[in-house]
Amino acid sequence: MQTKAAKLFLFGVIALAVSTSRPLSAQQAATAKQLKAPTPVYQDTQWSADEDAQLLKKDLRSQKKQIVAANMDLTDTEAEKFWPVYDRYSADTAKVYDTKIALLQEYLENYQTMSGDQAESYLRRRAAVEQDMMQVRLDYLPKFRKVLTGREAALFYQIDWRLDLMINLQLAQAPVINP
Repeated sequence: MQTKAAKLFLFGVIALAVSTSRPLSAQQAATAKQLKAPTPVYQDTQWSADEDAQLLKKDLRSQKKQIVAANMDLTDTEAEKFWPVYDRYSADTAKVYDTKIALLQEYLENYQTMSGDQAESYLRRRAAVEQDMMQVRLDYLPKFRKVLTGREAALFYQIDWRLDLMINLQLAQAPVINP
């Protein structure tokens, strides 16, 4: 079972990642506003860290989409072809991020008492998650190239990588293992 500290840390990481996106110009904000999902409304008054984390992940994904939209400058015809591919890509990368978050949760619960073998297992699984993310990116490159020029595809991946770096920087705030 997840510890309260681990949940709160991850909640904070996701919240900080959501809040660190750069402000949009008026034109970019108008484009992004069209893509924004409606704000969820709580049905009951009992607070749940898991539910809030899920809502923050959804908001983070929405903000990522807004940032991509604001920076890609696609024509209507290009956008019509691009967004379905992006949505599939986003869903596939979200699965990898979910695995990464679950792995980090496990680490946060056990890093103080991990054996050497457990620590090595964590490192190998973390490396596998990074490989999975890169594989998703490589798998989608030809799909994006069908709907974008080479330069547009490069721009998209640069934006995506920078957003990934921001998220990973937040995840790097986790405490390090004590040898």
